[in-house]
Amino acid sequence: MTMTPLVLGPMLRYVDEISASIWVETRDEASVAVNAGNRSWTARTFAVHGHHYALVSVDGLQPGTITPYTVSIDGSEVWPAADAVYPASVITTSTPGASMRLSFGSCRTSVPHDEKSTRTHGVDALRAYALQMAAGAEGLSWPDLLLFLGDQVYADLTSEAMQEFIRARRDIREPPGEELADFEEYAHLYNLAWSDEANRWLLSTVPVAMIFDDHDVRDDWNASLSWKQRMEATSWWHGRIVAGLASYWVYQHLGNLSPEARARDEVWQAIAAHDGDGELDLSSLLDGFAERCDREPTSYRWSYCRDFGDDRLIVLDSRAARELDPRRRALVDEQETAWFDERMQGGFRHLVVATSLPFLLPTGLHHLEAWNEAISEGAWGRPAARVGERLRQAFDLEHWAAFQRSFRSVAAITTDVADGKRGAAPQTVTFLSGDVHYSYVSEVERTSGSRIIQAVCSPIRNPLPILLRSFSAVLSYGVSTRLSALLSRSAGVAPPPFRWSGVTGPWFDNCLATLADTPEGLRLSWASGVVDGGDPLHPTFTERAAITVAPRISGSEGPSKAGPPAPLFS
Repeated sequence: MTMTPLVLGPMLRYVDEISASIWVETRDEASVAVNAGNRSWTARTFAVHGHHYALVSVDGLQPGTITPYTVSIDGSEVWPAADAVYPASVITTSTPGASMRLSFGSCRTSVPHDEKSTRTHGVDALRAYALQMAAGAEGLSWPDLLLFLGDQVYADLTSEAMQEFIRARRDIREPPGEELADFEEYAHLYNLAWSDEANRWLLSTVPVAMIFDDHDVRDDWNASLSWKQRMEATSWWHGRIVAGLASYWVYQHLGNLSPEARARDEVWQAIAAHDGDGELDLSSLLDGFAERCDREPTSYRWSYCRDFGDDRLIVLDSRAARELDPRRRALVDEQETAWFDERMQGGFRHLVVATSLPFLLPTGLHHLEAWNEAISEGAWGRPAARVGERLRQAFDLEHWAAFQRSFRSVAAITTDVADGKRGAAPQTVTFLSGDVHYSYVSEVERTSGSRIIQAVCSPIRNPLPILLRSFSAVLSYGVSTRLSALLSRSAGVAPPPFRWSGVTGPWFDNCLATLADTPEGLRLSWASGVVDGGDPLHPTFTERAAITVAPRISGSEGPSKAGPPAPLFS
């Protein structure tokens, strides 16, 4: 059997009205061409630690058009494969003024789709979606964007296939053991995550944007200064963080960038400036860049912002941009907060903020994390601080609520926008998040201005065990809300600047969510893969929940409530 020169991709990344970016990984140094109609666009590969990549910039397209494309490597067509069973891959350019529609989710493990893995990890919601889209299922509409909100890969909780690869190249009994050690292992992990044929086809024909969360690097990444110091004392952390950020730039971040943003990117500038005959080896430059990004977080920005007609999407880094010095502790540092502040403006119909960690946790958990931060930073003295730090790392108490300075800053910015102090108030200011392994919708209790919504979709494929589901529910709701609020106040934490409550949820299924700007309001829906007839390789895609957040009626009284949720299907 002849080995294809195409390792991964093509993956459709940034797309606007007239251009598109298509990413590939190839087996060897090569010239990569994207062919559409009577035109062709080419790029040379660049190398990183023995792997070869290209990003092909496709330009001169017409707005609102659908263009089938193929991919060639060194003159030979490699995509679609000769035995392809999926529809042609296409580039769909944006239509000026069109309303936004995007699908989103987080937390997806890279395990097979057979019966055994389906029992342990459930149905891959992304793959179920891909199969339904490929089949042209009635009622499914193409999104403008697939937005992955973290944990695209798990560098610390590896599958059997990943561990087999690790064992073949080093002693897995030595640190970091079953966790990833270097770029080579990250490259293999991304291959496991993105090589399934159905998902590969979907990612070739729907634009994709991404942001990292902790497991892309390691659980609790940058939870606290104590956590960081403990990692830096190991023999393997430096290699992990360098490989994690370098591979993230190649596999995820590069494709997030618009042509204009790429032109300003320091790593891309080295690629664009290369005019030698041979392939550019980016290994040393990229490793140095990644090392500096970890050492000096303010030296680079992973966040980005895009407008879709009258809607704005802000994707905010909530991991690498942290300030961990206890005196200035913040989930997003001053520079990142200022960048976010500048982009939080009125005049849009919907202002959507995507951040991997939920901004509005269930209130019981919010108060618990605020209390934990206070005692970990010394509110109850040093002995309690040591206990608090152990609890923080053991139970992942490091969301926005555990960084009160940042929570209150973003809350104030959001309220200004919602009150119309930064231009005409949007219909909604909506936070999209993942991470917590259950899905829900919450809303801030307001009587005027924009509706402030938190929508969570997690996981795409990595369900919580039954016992942990009960534990999460107990911590988040009911009597624990009042108890954790008392704890928080006893540690000197001020009450939140506003109140919020759950609208629907939680549910714990593997899901992929969709947000759509409709005439009736902002529609949010969640769907899951369901195995029918005992065939785990061909699941159906079934709506799990849906809700429409209608515009506020002028002069209405009382806290706004979303429209009645659709029935929750089992």
